[in-house]
Amino acid sequence: MADFTFIDLFAGIGGIRLGFESIGGRCVFSSEWNKWSKNTYQANFGADEKFIGDIVDYPTEDIPEHDVLLAGFPCQPFSIAGVSKKNALGRPHGFACTTQGTLFFDVARIIADKKPKAFLLENVKNLISHNRGQTFKVIKEVLEKELKYQIFWKVIDGKPWVPQHRERIIIVGFKNPTTFTWDNLEIPNEFPVLQNILHPEDGTENYHTENSCEPYTTEKGKVQSKYILSDRLWQYLQEYAAKHKARGNGFGYGLVGRNDTARTLSARYYKDGSEILISRGEGNNPRRLTPRECARLMGFDDSFRIIVSDTQAYKQFGNTVIVPVIKAVAKAMKPHIEANIIHDREENQIVKKLPNMEKAISA
Repeated sequence: MADFTFIDLFAGIGGIRLGFESIGGRCVFSSEWNKWSKNTYQANFGADEKFIGDIVDYPTEDIPEHDVLLAGFPCQPFSIAGVSKKNALGRPHGFACTTQGTLFFDVARIIADKKPKAFLLENVKNLISHNRGQTFKVIKEVLEKELKYQIFWKVIDGKPWVPQHRERIIIVGFKNPTTFTWDNLEIPNEFPVLQNILHPEDGTENYHTENSCEPYTTEKGKVQSKYILSDRLWQYLQEYAAKHKARGNGFGYGLVGRNDTARTLSARYYKDGSEILISRGEGNNPRRLTPRECARLMGFDDSFRIIVSDTQAYKQFGNTVIVPVIKAVAKAMKPHIEANIIHDREENQIVKKLPNMEKAISA
């Protein structure tokens, strides 16, 4: 039994799914093409529902009926870093990126055919300004004018929920008229700090659990030495930052302490960890976050299983959503999802009664 059903497109490792399961939803269909993300997803959810890989060209008639559509469609074609990289390589970005940028239209295709009561789409903040606003204009026109949904969008920073500055745009839509407002989004008053998600390193934490691919700390609770930056890498990052500072650029590493807020965790974190380096005190090389700390930084609790290598784990958590943000949005959406379900149910009952009413009138 569930309050409503949903499908999970571009599912990643299931961050959006967790948000909607928390308010009584049941997943009936999932799609994710990356094999490592699929492994993590299935290890944590079992994926008893139909679970496919690539959604492109997948027949909508084979997708189960559902109340809510969820999709964190690929953000790389619209992100600041993604656009810069593609420009440097002379590659197209945005909707011109046929491998990723046009995936929004697969979402639109499914919405058009299945007509869910509501949807939630998630992407990077830069989606709004990409291509001088033309990209977002097309998205809004498709959702509002072509598909006839009432939409609401908001850029939300994850800082009130987790110790990380991470801005993402959330677009929600409803099939029927609604009184939804972002004023009902419950935002915590006190911002957490990194202390809340870091390994305590005082021996109070079990160094090995069944939910980890390998232990991230020693038997004494200290973070494994492999997460500490080598002298060579630490020197390189300092020199790199100094060089760009001299040029007036802001490029460099992000050194933070236990009472600080981190920069945005990215999928490239596995390369050198430079955007979030944890200070180990004067004279000591800093360290990068462990995969478990990255999971916590994204709002996943410690029951979430990490079954892949560190490299894949860093990519997965850098690409996912902040779970408590999605939970808060889902909670704000739920009364309006239920109202849309009731609206359609009553409308269907009227349609079923029409033939009998017409017979009665003609008689």
